[in-house]
Amino acid sequence: MGISYRKRIKIGKNTFVNISKSGISVSLKVGKITINSKGKTTVNLGNGVTYRTSLKKK
Repeated sequence: MGISYRKRIKIGKNTFVNISKSGISVSLKVGKITINSKGKTTVNLGNGVTYRTSLKKK
């Protein structure tokens, strides 16, 4: 596993700017679901377990 970096800055009630090694994105959190500007969706299932998927077709 390599070194990674991520910084999350809150800019609104449920809106964040994410800065990482792969670039900058904006995310919106609605309940347990987070959608970011790169087309990724994350669902928090509880107890530290998450499910990630991509909305974009490869």
